[in-house]
Amino acid sequence: MFQDQLAEKVRPFIDLVDDMRSIGIDKELPLPTIAVVGDQSSGKSSVLESLSEVALPRGTGIVTRCPLLLQLCNDKAVKWKAVISYGEKFRHEFDKPSEVVRLVEQAQNVLAGKGVGICEDLITLKITSSTVCDLSLIDLPGITRVAVKGQPEDIGAQIKNLITKFIKNKTTIILVVVPCNVDIATTEALKMAQEMDPEGTRTLAILTKPDLIDQGAEKNVLEIVHNRVIFLNMGYVIVKCRGQKQIDENMSITRAIEEELEFFRNHKHFRSLLREEKATTKCLATKLSNALVKQIKKYLPQMSEKIKEHLGEVKHLLSKLEGGPPLEPAEKRKYLIQVITDFNEQITQLSKGDIIVVENLFELMRREFTVWMECLKNAKSNYHEVVQQVVDEYDQKHRGSELPGFSNYRVFQHVVQKLVAELKRPAMMTLQTIRDMVQKQFDHLSKENFKNYPYLYQVSKKKIETIQEQQSNIVKARIVEQFEMEMQVYTQDEIFNKHLPEDKAEGSDHDTRSKYPGLFNAYYEEEKAEGSDHNTRSKYPGLLKSYYEIVVQRLADQVPMLIRYFILKESAKIVCSEMLDLLHRDDADNILQEDSEIGEYRAKLQAQADRLLLANDKISSL
Repeated sequence: MFQDQLAEKVRPFIDLVDDMRSIGIDKELPLPTIAVVGDQSSGKSSVLESLSEVALPRGTGIVTRCPLLLQLCNDKAVKWKAVISYGEKFRHEFDKPSEVVRLVEQAQNVLAGKGVGICEDLITLKITSSTVCDLSLIDLPGITRVAVKGQPEDIGAQIKNLITKFIKNKTTIILVVVPCNVDIATTEALKMAQEMDPEGTRTLAILTKPDLIDQGAEKNVLEIVHNRVIFLNMGYVIVKCRGQKQIDENMSITRAIEEELEFFRNHKHFRSLLREEKATTKCLATKLSNALVKQIKKYLPQMSEKIKEHLGEVKHLLSKLEGGPPLEPAEKRKYLIQVITDFNEQITQLSKGDIIVVENLFELMRREFTVWMECLKNAKSNYHEVVQQVVDEYDQKHRGSELPGFSNYRVFQHVVQKLVAELKRPAMMTLQTIRDMVQKQFDHLSKENFKNYPYLYQVSKKKIETIQEQQSNIVKARIVEQFEMEMQVYTQDEIFNKHLPEDKAEGSDHDTRSKYPGLFNAYYEEEKAEGSDHNTRSKYPGLLKSYYEIVVQRLADQVPMLIRYFILKESAKIVCSEMLDLLHRDDADNILQEDSEIGEYRAKLQAQADRLLLANDKISSL
């Protein structure tokens, strides 16, 4: 019906935007579009019917309850066909124009619920025909001021918010529908357009119902059409669509368009508007198509830059995520082997001090072992005081009753045992501190390596905890064993002699030496040579102190060596071994099950990247 002289230059640009919207680019950035806004009963539905050549839902109150994207495609080879789609999956093709009303109402009921509520979800109706113009526009709910029965009290505010969401974007052409028989300055639709587009640079107004104006008011309408009342950069177009009488009489839209042309040709006031191309639906269609293409061309460079910018951001986010496990079972097992191997290598490197995780583990352990050494030194100074006190007490209690030489081993043993026992608790505290350090760093490696696989992370975390507990118990037992051995008070002569004077005479108490070999031999030699109780007692504290030096050095080395060997080295070895055992299981799918949020996030980013790449290709091809 409409001339297709502009189709060749219009269609590619409109198709570009429609295609970009169909792949979801409108989620990334606003696309050039035409949004139809009008008060209830403004004749908005009639205008859209004339443009699309199909009947749309009609009635009282709110008829358009969801935004309706109307895509019109001119194809001389197609008589008529349409596709309606909404939501994520629903898509229905049909070839009967009479089905449009039912299918649109059905879609609105699905999205907005049955009744009179509204919804922001978009319904897309694509009509391909040999007679329609090439055009895309979005029909929005009619503006209402008062809620009717069954409507929310704030229905007016809901509708305005929905309209604002669409018309606030500078890429949107605002198509305002205003009846000729009302004061244009008071219409809510035009007020909203002026709020969003104060300069009127992207607003086009349609004047409807010219057959209903009062006689004598024609000049006022002409003033409006000629842009002398409220200036709009895109101007005004006046149309005459089917009225209620023609609808009741089942007048076809084709016939209504013919009568529209006759109306303006024969109207003594409005016939001049035909020559000025400011009247009829045909003129409106051409004007809208040209305006939309102009808007697309204007914003195409910005769209291209925005798409490239968003694509770069999405690719950067994707690069931070692992690609995820392969789908093929064989490849998935290889992937699992690699994941566990990488983790084991890091655990091994950590146990050798080859890598630093958060903090230098070996430096942390050195500090803690230094604390242990300081504890031993502090205990040594206390020990010297206790030794002197015990010797003095012994002198007071046993002076004159003991054999010459003060060779009471029990007293010596008691002093050593008492002070050694006090060191057990600090040793256990050192063990616990080092265990916490090691377990924390093992856990960190587990979390970093398996952050996308909650099952694998939980398994490894549990293994680390169990192994650390087992190794800790081993060390506790060995420390207890070490302290029990220290209670025996023993050392080799060669070691102990280093802490005693070298001037030893022959002879000693044979029975005592044979009972406690290696400990008192040197002392008895010295005792006999001195032959004096006073000298013996004066050297006895030195003997005790010398022996304690040996105890301190043994504990200073042995406790850290036990902890480091079992808590770090052996634990790392066992963790690696038990993680490798997972490879013998047949449930790689369960082991590599991803965190649902991570998987969904990656899928979302990948879909976004695919959309942007496709959009970039489409712009480049144009």
